[in-house]
Amino acid sequence: MWWFQQGLCFLPAALVVWTAASFVFAYVTAVVLRHVDPLVPYISDTGTMAPERCVFGIMLDVSAFLGMCTVYVRYKQVEALTAEDELKLHRLNRLGLWLGLVSSFGMCVVANFQKTTLFSVHLLGAVLTFGVGALYILAQTLLSLYMQPRVHSRAAYLVRLAVGLWTLGSIISMFVSSVIMYSSLKGIDVPRKLHWTPGETVSRRREQPGYTAHIISTVSEWSLAFSFISFFLTYIRDFQKINLRAEVDLKSSHLYDGPHGGYAAARLNASETSPLLAGTT
Repeated sequence: MWWFQQGLCFLPAALVVWTAASFVFAYVTAVVLRHVDPLVPYISDTGTMAPERCVFGIMLDVSAFLGMCTVYVRYKQVEALTAEDELKLHRLNRLGLWLGLVSSFGMCVVANFQKTTLFSVHLLGAVLTFGVGALYILAQTLLSLYMQPRVHSRAAYLVRLAVGLWTLGSIISMFVSSVIMYSSLKGIDVPRKLHWTPGETVSRRREQPGYTAHIISTVSEWSLAFSFISFFLTYIRDFQKINLRAEVDLKSSHLYDGPHGGYAAARLNASETSPLLAGTT
């Protein structure tokens, strides 16, 4: 059996590969069509113009769905591994579930509201995705801390802590550089600016301000995006040890409004299962 056939580890693996592919595809398409500059554009800029914005939106919507599935499976796994009297872990686990779902929803907002059309909504989606996503990483890192050594190894906790610090550093760097950039470009519609040239001049006597801050901001955004999706790589080994299934519990032998007999009556007490929703670990 291949590693990706064990348990549900294909979920976080598919999430990371698919999301990274959506970033790379949009970047390559936007650069080839000269919609953005090749030197580290914003990820959002690569999904602003047609046709790449159409595929970018669809691919990120799929990523959001995979993210919700991954977050839910992680929630069910921790729930199954936590004793009933460990109330702190259960509360933290539920908090992590909601943070993860909100972060995934934010990805849908980012994908479907381009920064050049509705910048405020796009910015809200980015805050939900990465800001709330950073809190999700914090919650899961704390769970890994509290559940060692009985459930988690110290190595898993340290790896998640390192990725969390990477995410935090990227957020701080992006925030500071963005503030400097916007303060240097007063009067310029920065959200609609897709081309940046270091030699470009605002007047004949001085270079375009804010270019260095712009580069730092875009590099920080790419670093933030990949640190965020890299966190889900730490789930692969954990998800190899869990399978989920749905159980069908028939409340009636038919689908009529009144009493009815027939073949279905023989299956009233039967149960059917299929992989996915209700878990064992």
